[in-house]
Amino acid sequence: MNELATLGQIQPVQMPSSGTMTVPGLTRRAKAAIVVRLLLNEGADIPLEELPETLQASLTQQMGAMRTVDRHTLAAVVEEFAQELESIGLSFPGGIAGAISALDGKISKQTADRLRKEAGVLEMGDPWDRLRGLEAAKLLPMIENESIEVAAVVLSKLKVGLAAELLGLLPGPKARQITYAVSLTSMVTPQAVERIGLSLASQLDFVPVMAFDTGAVERVGAILNSSTTLTRDDMLSGLEETDEGFATAVRKAIFTFANIPGRIMPRDIPAILRRADQPQLVIALAGAEEAGMQNVADFILENMSGRMADQLREDITDAGKVKPADAEEAMAGFVSVIREMEAEGDLQLVVEEEEEGT
Repeated sequence: MNELATLGQIQPVQMPSSGTMTVPGLTRRAKAAIVVRLLLNEGADIPLEELPETLQASLTQQMGAMRTVDRHTLAAVVEEFAQELESIGLSFPGGIAGAISALDGKISKQTADRLRKEAGVLEMGDPWDRLRGLEAAKLLPMIENESIEVAAVVLSKLKVGLAAELLGLLPGPKARQITYAVSLTSMVTPQAVERIGLSLASQLDFVPVMAFDTGAVERVGAILNSSTTLTRDDMLSGLEETDEGFATAVRKAIFTFANIPGRIMPRDIPAILRRADQPQLVIALAGAEEAGMQNVADFILENMSGRMADQLREDITDAGKVKPADAEEAMAGFVSVIREMEAEGDLQLVVEEEEEGT
């Protein structure tokens, strides 16, 4: 950077007839250093860490080699910089990483993930912030596949509660080895910790892109929830013959009218009734006995006000015998209300406990 040696010998700045301000004797690198130094002096927060490392190093070296700049030169550099900014009509993010970030939310996650993989680009941000945001169950496979020393670094970087939960999921012997290894991490360098974080975070970026957001059990359960009783029972019987374990998991994922007494808290019934369609509820309760679900009707009636229960019983008597298809449709509608409330967080379904020996 020999050109900086002549910085104090710069001639007075001239304004060319074209109207464009230029500063003779200074390279663009030196001008950039002057602008950055001025902005820092003014307290501006410049995200220099987003520049490539080579440019960060070059800028630092340039600033280290410079001494003083006279007021006329400073004013000319600022004027030239301002004119260049005004002449820019549109700018694009640098590289594929910047483009993906700019299009975040505008393109599908699958497309963004595929482009990252093809370009070898990691998601932006501190890798340890991303890792600390994961559940222990998602961190467990990473820890199990890493060395004891790496696992000790990971535990040291996680929040205490998350680290304790993760430790509890590991087999006893390995958990003890990792715990001891934590005592040996005092000499680990920041660079090594950063490399470990980037390596683990890259595993999150390069996992296979899945076609479905939910698992097979949830998808089958949702389909059978909306199916008729005859179809649902037939499908479950077939699944039990093919894969009993999968069929059991699907049964747990299914929520129908018959599951209400076991999976709805009595205190939630009044809130559900306020959202439910009254004529539809009458049809569902009127058809419950013939469908073998009188216990469900009794559960609903017992957990509402006495006055409302008496009114519903009168309406059920007036409805008389209803068609099974109409009753099933009404029951499905009542269940849909419960599902909507669960999705909105207005109620929580009770998790059925596994039977002993299963």
